[in-house]
This record gives sequence, C-alpha cells and structure tokens, in this order.
Amino acid sequence: MTKKPLNDGSSYPDLTVGPIKHEAVGLPGIFHSMEPALTKLGPARTARLLTSINQKDGFDCMSCAWPDPDKRKALEFCENGAKAVTWEATPVTVPTGFWAENSVTELLDKSEYWLGMQGRLVEPVYKPAGEDHYAPVTWEKAFELIAGKLNGLDSPDRAAFYTSGRTANETAFIYQLFVRAFGTNNLPDCSNMCHESTGTALVETIGIGKSTIAYDDFEHTDLIIIMGQNPGTNHPRMLTALEDAKRSGATIVAVNPLPEPGLIRYKNPQTVRGLIGRGTALADQFLHIRSGGDMALLQAVAKRVLDAEDAKPGTVLDHQFLDEYTLGLDELKAHLAHLDEADVLAATGLASEEIDELADRYIRADRTIITWAMGLTQQKKAVETLRELINLLLLRGNIGRPGAGASPIRGHSNVQGDRTMGIWEQMSDTFLDAIEHEFGFNPPRKHGTDALQTITAMQRGEISVFIALGGNFVGAISDTAAAEAAVRGTELTVQVSTKLNRSHVVTGEAALILPTLGRTEVDLQETGPQFVSVEDSVCAVHGSHGRIPPVAPGILSEVAIVSRLAHATLRDTIDIDWAGFERDYDIIREHISHVVPGFENFNTDVRRKGGFVLPNGPRDSRTFDTATGKAMITVNHLESIERPEGRLILQTMRAHDQFNTTIYSLNDRYRGIKNGRDVIFVNPDDIAELGLRDGQRVDIFSEWKNEPDRVLRNYRVVAYPTARGCAAAYYPEANVLIPLASAADRSNTPVSKAILVRLEPAG
Repeated sequence: MTKKPLNDGSSYPDLTVGPIKHEAVGLPGIFHSMEPALTKLGPARTARLLTSINQKDGFDCMSCAWPDPDKRKALEFCENGAKAVTWEATPVTVPTGFWAENSVTELLDKSEYWLGMQGRLVEPVYKPAGEDHYAPVTWEKAFELIAGKLNGLDSPDRAAFYTSGRTANETAFIYQLFVRAFGTNNLPDCSNMCHESTGTALVETIGIGKSTIAYDDFEHTDLIIIMGQNPGTNHPRMLTALEDAKRSGATIVAVNPLPEPGLIRYKNPQTVRGLIGRGTALADQFLHIRSGGDMALLQAVAKRVLDAEDAKPGTVLDHQFLDEYTLGLDELKAHLAHLDEADVLAATGLASEEIDELADRYIRADRTIITWAMGLTQQKKAVETLRELINLLLLRGNIGRPGAGASPIRGHSNVQGDRTMGIWEQMSDTFLDAIEHEFGFNPPRKHGTDALQTITAMQRGEISVFIALGGNFVGAISDTAAAEAAVRGTELTVQVSTKLNRSHVVTGEAALILPTLGRTEVDLQETGPQFVSVEDSVCAVHGSHGRIPPVAPGILSEVAIVSRLAHATLRDTIDIDWAGFERDYDIIREHISHVVPGFENFNTDVRRKGGFVLPNGPRDSRTFDTATGKAMITVNHLESIERPEGRLILQTMRAHDQFNTTIYSLNDRYRGIKNGRDVIFVNPDDIAELGLRDGQRVDIFSEWKNEPDRVLRNYRVVAYPTARGCAAAYYPEANVLIPLASAADRSNTPVSKAILVRLEPAG
C-alpha cells in the first residue's frame, strides 16, 4: 500500500491563469461568501449561522484567531470564515456504504479537496492491521481498542498525542491531563509548525510568548509594520482594523516577498465606499523583500535609529524606558556598529533609500505596532529575526503603552489557548506542580516530542501509537514522503475529525477515525447544552456556543471523546472524574481556575458578554518575566541565505480558498488562478534568466546538503511579481520539498519560507 506524494502529470487539466488583483473583498467578497453558503446550507441555515459567528453569544469562527472588537457589527465574519462554516456545517454526510466501496489504497489517489468534499464523518470506523478497508465500529469498541493498545505499550513514551488549534480550552486541558496521567509529555501540536519561533523569541526577550497589544491599539497607533503576512487571505477581518487605523491617521508599511491585494486596497463590504467606491488604500510603503531578508532589514533599521540618536542625542531613543526596563543596549550598539550595508542590501534585495524611508517613518512615529505571521516564523533564523523585531520596538519604548507593541497573528482559532492550557511538550515545572496539587498525581517531567521530533521518533521505531485531536498532521508536516513512511511504521493511528483528510488514508498498521461535533453544533450533555471557550491573538478569552443541531445522531463532542478515552485507558488508577467532565464542562473550568494563572474566576468571567482578557505583564504594567526581570535587548548574528546561480528561494503559502490544509475550492482569485493548484509563481525576470517561459511545465527539485533531491513534478510556471530570486508554491503540496532536518534554530519549526530549488523542464 504505497502512494508517491507527487504529481507525475497534470492533476488539473482545466487550470487557467488570469490577471492578478490589486484590491481585496468588495462585492466579489460578498458573492464568494454567500453563494456557497446559500447553495450548500440553504437560506435559513445560512442566516442562523452567519448571524451568530463571532457574536458575544454565538460561536467562535474556526478560520483564524483574529480578535473581536467590543462593538461588533451584525455580520462579524469574513469570506473565509463563511467558507469555514459552510464546510463544517454541510448537511452532506459520509454514508456507511462509503467504507466498503472505497479501500484505503484507492483513497490514497484522492486529493485533499476530494476527501474534504465527501461530507461529515458520522460514525467511528476501524481499519484492522492487514486490512485495506475501514468498517464501522461502536464507540465502546473504539475506546476498548485504543485503551488496549496504549496499556500494552512498554512505555507511555511510545505514544504521541497531537493537537490541532481548533481544539477548545476545555478539551485541551483535559487532553493534556489525560496524556500526563498516562505518563508522557509527547504532546506535539500545530504551533510547533507555525508560531513556535514566536514563543521562543518572545519568552526570552519580554517574558511572554504572546501579543503585547489589545484590539483597540490599532485605532491609537501611528505606524503599523506588517511583516511576512497576508491578511487578505489568512485573516481578512484584520483588514477592517487596518482600515480603521488608516482613517485615524496611521501609516502602514507592508514587508513581503509578494505583493498582496489586501494590503494594496481594501473595499470594506460593510461600507458604501467599499461597495461602490474605491475603498481604502492601505500600505503607504511596500518593501518587496527577498525571502529570508527580514533579520537584515530589522538590523538596518535599528542601526539607523541608533545613528539618528547619535546625531541628535536625547531625541530618538526612549532613554527612560530603556534605563528602567531593559538590559543589553550597549551590546547592541557595539554589534550594529559593524553592520555592513552591502550585506544588508544583498540579503534584502532592497535599496538603501527604501530602508531609510522605513527608518524615518519609525523614528517619526510616537506609537508603533509590528505585526507578523509565518513569513517570519518559518525561517532558519526565525527566533533571531523576532528577537531583532523586539529590539527595534524596545529602542523607542514601543511596548506597554497604548497604540504600540508586538502583534503575532495566529492562524488557527485556539492554537494560543491550547498552549495556555498545557498543550506543549515542555511545560514548566510551575504548571506541572499545579497539576500535581490539583489532581494528586506526579506528572512526568521529562520533555516530550514536538511535531518534527515525533516523525523522527517514528522513523526510529520509538512511537507505536499516534493519536490526533483534530488537524491533518500528515498533510501539514514537512518532508511528505518521509513523514508518510514514518506514520505507516506505527502500530495504530487515531484521528478525531469532522471530515476526511490525508491523515485518514496514510495510517499505521491499524487505524481508527472518531467523528466529532463541529463548533457550529449544539453540544447537549446530561446537564444540558454546553459551551466551550477559546483564546484569541490578543489574549482575550470568550465563550463559543453551537447554534445548529448535530449533523447526525451519535456524534460525540471532543470533550466526551477525550473523557471516555481517558476513563477506558486509566480506569481507577488515578482519581479523576472523567465522567463528570463530560456531564458538565463547568467542572473542567473549575479545575482550570485552580491550575492556570489568569483563569481564577473562569466560570464567572467567561459568561460575561465578550468574555475577559488574560493578564499580560509587558502590556499591562511593563513587567517582564525574564531571567533578569527586564526586557532583554539581544545581539543576533546575521546569516543570509546563499542562492547559487540558477536556483530560487521557494516559499510555501496558502491559496485564497484555503484554510491550513483544507481546500475550499481550486481557485485563488486574487492571484488569478482558477481550477488548479499545480503552479509555481516566479518573477518574470527570473523566468527569462533561467531560460524558461511563462506557462511552461517544470519539475521542481529541492536541494539539501548531501541528501537526494526531493521533487515535485509537472508544475506550471506562472509569471508573478515575486521578489527577484524568489518563488512560491502552494502548501501542503509543496511540503514534499522541505527536508525534515530543515528547521528553525532552537524552535524546530519547519523552514517553509527558504527552500532552495532548481527548475527543470518537465519530461
């Protein structure tokens, strides 16, 4: 049972390439939101869901972690939010006969798009070792099979437990509790593959791995620098905050290897100017940076800030803030004094005048927000790059005051909350001590495996059981061929899911799929309807209440699945009321209030309209929980990406009709792509320099040290204004090109934004 994760011929014969867009949303955004919803859900179901999404008494959108304003509009969703709801709330279900009609081997030939379009999963199914078909089983049998396999392991560390960012706080808490009661810290999660670099850098420098701003800060800032980020596709509601900031007088600078329509012009569909007017031009400056050049840019701007202070002492740096709250300024000055401008220009692909302009904007702004996403976090030197970003903010005191701060934007609705609840392979002794005090057992202290380490442990035969609470681990992780081979070497894989994806067809010897409720659905338990909670990108926690009946009877909530699995596995070895957790989620929240700082009055606070905001030392009081008690200005050594002649630096990215590995359609209308995904975007000058032509089919080879080349075959070259020497292709298909060993220093995040490739004409 094998399947090459490559395209050996054109998978999309109807692919067309049209002109790129220079504005985002407007009337097309409304049409592309509502047409699929009305067609697939019907008017009544659509109205009920879309008027509840992101409302104070509604459910939290699963498509991103963008925060909600205090004053919410009647329609508080974006195009991709509407598509996420449509995708989850579809009345189409996978029939029982599907499993007999489709072998796992046959399903391996299906795309992510096809698998997701089969409908909602509604019954547990099991594929025994040696069999090629799943078949329905009872819930009791499913839990018995998993518990038996777990309890038969030589060591708890032979199991790994993955978590997706869609998992709510309550589920995440009892999931990590079960895993630690079982005896391991093997808790890989989706954050390992996206913002782990953010957490590593920010904890070291300011003492917390989270945003230091509130939503309202966007309205009070003078300058917003947006780096490595595409709000128009990945978190479109951010465009409204940017428009509000712009209309309040803020300047916006975009830094990215690709121009993104959402940052060029935004046509707000809830305003007249957005519907029939020209909308709002957002970015005042666009820095068309070379992939991997962000660290050099940040150092160059910081050097210009320091030089400006030297020219006019006492007028540029915030000396009072620096003296009282920081350490390391002198070391930074000495280091940047030797920064070579030629190295900066080579690394960034920018002109000195462009960097001068950005530095001047930063110096003139009293309050600055720097916001970023995976364009920064998935680089080899991602942690160092983000430390430089914090350096720049600290120089002018841009942390801990209104309208200023660091703003990482999470791409999954509760990935930040999952970490707060203990989903991490390296939780602190303080957290583990609190677990021990609350539940009366000593949790394991040895660090577990992260996402990449889980794959390498599978390769060594050290992981026998892999359980995933949501997500699409096989589809999301790098080095597709190696990852799939590693997963196939396990004895049992278990997926808790709403819909089919690649991880259901790349399995261990035996496999289970457990269907679960979606966030849109009413969660009715013994004590009545339940709700869950999530934490957004600015540390706000609020409730999420399902609005429609479950798509089919017998589907369990994630809380119920985890509770029953824990009881089946642990039985009475540890005195934890798993059944009580399932009956009443308030019991879970009460335990959380005793374990997790900031949640002391959880059951009360989460019931307030709009929820509550967690304490944040840097933001609230300029308190920095670092080893020194102060914010740390750091020295980081510049290391540029060397691009040999005839090679390009490839980055992976999403299409517009996509959320993580979930494909809503085969279109990417802002980039002009229709009916296909097998494309590579290349600058026209690079196409000519490489002796290729627009529209030509090529094989993409990634080069990594002494390993054999990885290859993605028969991709169409698309002329596109990428930065010179850079290219882009869609995730997850291009994951096959990323070596497992290519990971960010210290955070171990896959380096998906700096893949060295060569293009050869397809055979």
